[in-house]
Amino acid sequence: MGRLTDLFVKLWHGDRNSEAKCFRENQACEGAFDHVDRGICNVPLEQIVGSVGRYHDFDNQFKLKEHVPPDRLISVKQAMREGKSLPPVKLYKIKDEYYVLDGNHRIAAAKEFGRSDIMAKIVEFIPSSNTLENIIYREKSEFMEQTGLTHAIEISEVGQFPYLLEQVEFHRAFLASGEIPGATLKQAAEDWHRTIYLPMTAIIEKGNLLASFPGRTLDDLYAYISFHQWEKGRTRHYGIGIDKLIPKDMEAFREKMGNINKAEYPEMLRSITAFISMNVEAKRELKIVDKLFALPEVREVHSIHGSIDILVKIALTRDLLSSDAEVIGQFVHEKVRQIDGIISTQTLIPGSSRIKNQA
Repeated sequence: MGRLTDLFVKLWHGDRNSEAKCFRENQACEGAFDHVDRGICNVPLEQIVGSVGRYHDFDNQFKLKEHVPPDRLISVKQAMREGKSLPPVKLYKIKDEYYVLDGNHRIAAAKEFGRSDIMAKIVEFIPSSNTLENIIYREKSEFMEQTGLTHAIEISEVGQFPYLLEQVEFHRAFLASGEIPGATLKQAAEDWHRTIYLPMTAIIEKGNLLASFPGRTLDDLYAYISFHQWEKGRTRHYGIGIDKLIPKDMEAFREKMGNINKAEYPEMLRSITAFISMNVEAKRELKIVDKLFALPEVREVHSIHGSIDILVKIALTRDLLSSDAEVIGQFVHEKVRQIDGIISTQTLIPGSSRIKNQA
């Protein structure tokens, strides 16, 4: 019975107590042999998943295996308790995972004490296998290396990191011509991130656009919108007033956002008011009025005596990625024209309006 119990416990806890991941195995799998020195920075402990040479000695939570003497770990923990200064650990990185080259016991002690991160000297190994994920990762790595940015930017399409690098270079030239003579690419990158990237992504978040694009990241939308709004020579089909929200020139956008507080950032989503006149089959008019009035976008429905049968007032929401005509056209096609008995429709969009407040 004891053997069966031990076997059950071993199977039950197998995943939790499995070995730390082996760096060499992942390196071979990813073809990650070219490397770059990334310097010293704080690394989240949860991203340290394995070891270069001692993965047999620790489980995947970096707890010592039973066969390893605990003396070294005890002394490291004591040093930490006493507040002694310990050198940074040395880590190898492949994509978002870290492997310990030197400092396994310091990692184990830090995890045991419940710390969230640790100071580490990083050498990153760049994957060479040509999967879509790795191609994007190499573009990201090149972008981060040239700009020196450490802020997380996650993009899911090939070619977008090179475009962001072009933005940063354009901004560097702008700064060098006036504000910061001799500005370096890394100086420009930090300023770009603070004065252009962060305000734009804040506006995108405020508009809740991500909800309409499952599987995409905030940075995907930043790259898409900024490319179509600022790329020289691009023809765009955005809604009315978009240039007031986000100017067509990147530096003009920077200047505009620099003059307002974050709490006052403009709202991306705007209301579109339109009217739809329609002719309908006489015997179905009352039912059509009821169905129209039940639509949440419909504000008013009027039965008319004259050349048209029904007049409808609607309020829709526009965003950066669609023109007013596209938003209205989609609503009419998908919700209005699907109602049986409607013969024809005509959409009317106000050019300007004056509305009296009702008492």
